[in-house]
Amino acid sequence: MSRELLQHPFMSRAALEHFDTPALIEAMLAFELALADSEEHHGILPAGTHRAMAHHLTPAVFDAAALERDTVLGGNAAIPFVQQAKAALPETLRQWCHHGATSQDVLDTALMQLSAQRLPVLLGLVERSLDALAVLMRAHTDTVMIGRTLMQQALPTTFGVRAAQWAVQLDEARGRLADIDAAGLPVQFGGPVGVHGGLPDGLAVMATLAQRLGLRAPLLPWHTNRQPIHALMTALDGLAVAADKIAGDIILLAQSELQELSEPAGEGVGGSSSMAHKRNPVRATLIRAASRRIHGHVTTVIHAASQPLERAAGEWHSEWTALIDTQQLLEGALEQLAVIAEGLEVHGEAMARHLAVTVPADAVVDTGSSHAQIQRVLAHLSR
Repeated sequence: MSRELLQHPFMSRAALEHFDTPALIEAMLAFELALADSEEHHGILPAGTHRAMAHHLTPAVFDAAALERDTVLGGNAAIPFVQQAKAALPETLRQWCHHGATSQDVLDTALMQLSAQRLPVLLGLVERSLDALAVLMRAHTDTVMIGRTLMQQALPTTFGVRAAQWAVQLDEARGRLADIDAAGLPVQFGGPVGVHGGLPDGLAVMATLAQRLGLRAPLLPWHTNRQPIHALMTALDGLAVAADKIAGDIILLAQSELQELSEPAGEGVGGSSSMAHKRNPVRATLIRAASRRIHGHVTTVIHAASQPLERAAGEWHSEWTALIDTQQLLEGALEQLAVIAEGLEVHGEAMARHLAVTVPADAVVDTGSSHAQIQRVLAHLSR
């Protein structure tokens, strides 16, 4: 129960459902059926095997509670999954189920399928925020405010430039994840030691399997080459950093003593349990908390990235929840960021008041550089 109260509020509800147990079972089943289809295509399995297996193997035949109970016996969920799959098949089909595969093939590919399906959602949320930041840039090109360095008043800038800086960082991080999405996440298929033992042309089967599942065919199986996971996790973390930066600035500028920015108002949003006068920046707070948890998960993956020999003992196993939780947390953070960016309240009068502490009220502040920078960013985002 504590998970629902202490973890889920920081995550996307849609992402929680996307990575739940039934979804993982369906993804593992998709691997096994696509493998049979691919091997039949290459003449390794008898004609009609895939159709017959698909008739018997549906998500309904799997016992999720038993999978959970038996996972501890083999160390990963694919082992009892394959056992249940074979038990649901007629004797004549059992020898062809999971043919030439290993448990890591099943689980890695299932996680790649689920992740690949979610990347466009993450990128779509980023585009929402970038569109909203572009609106803020245009609206506040000449909204002068004091810049702050080392938390002290420095020289004038504009809020439009601040929004442009937010957008540039977010867009740079978006580009890294977009490149991964465009290239495609890789299928995993190598068999027990990664050399397709017992298959006449395992690389060809791997390529067909990738095509069947909508994944990328890697150069070789990557059981202990975790570069694909490392690249994905660090790209996700880049977006967490960008979202965290925006949220942190908003929290600082929304302080009672400044009140230069406010999160979008909403019924019941930002209330205090004991102080009715407060309007807490709760959405930004959720983003910052989620980002810190993401950084921790990325650290786990980085520490596990160098894996021994042909199969890891513990390092691979530590990746699973890190990968899933990171995507659920990041999607939740980006949902909050889009809402903030689309409804952010900018208080120009407060900005002018604080500017006057350092800059004389009758001083003329040149915003020409602000115009140039904002136009450059807007032109870049519109490409």
